[in-house]
Amino acid sequence: MTLFLLNILLALIWAFITGQFTLANVLIGFGLGYVVILIASPAIDNDNYVGRFWSALSLLIFFLKELVVSSIRVAIDVIKPSFKMQSGMVRIPLDAQTDVEKTLLANMISLTPGTLSVDLSKDEKFLYIHAMYVDNGDVEAVRREIKDGMEARILKVTR
Repeated sequence: MTLFLLNILLALIWAFITGQFTLANVLIGFGLGYVVILIASPAIDNDNYVGRFWSALSLLIFFLKELVVSSIRVAIDVIKPSFKMQSGMVRIPLDAQTDVEKTLLANMISLTPGTLSVDLSKDEKFLYIHAMYVDNGDVEAVRREIKDGMEARILKVTR
């Protein structure tokens, strides 16, 4: 986390030196700061900031793809006169341990059209979600999609 703050500081220093406080210039400064940290990472990168940065970018791209695909799927189903959805409740065992990991997973599930986080078990080891598309009652497929997709990527970023 401290290297991320250092990267932001380097971006702001870049913007100050160039005299242009535009979003594009700050992003260029962030990229240059990342290169500096990448070069110095063998000496200063104890928390694997360089690897986590790419994992976070991968999570963002994965989430945006899921958002677009599920939005299109729900929109098509709403427009058609015949519904193809088979909704159901799914209990997902969690590998996420911290509150940040659980909250991030629950919110990303809820933000994706067609799925909604409903509850967390009292022992906080299971997340209950409602899914619009539990095709042919295949709860295991929905569970696998969440565990191998979203949760695995979140854990790569946070651990």
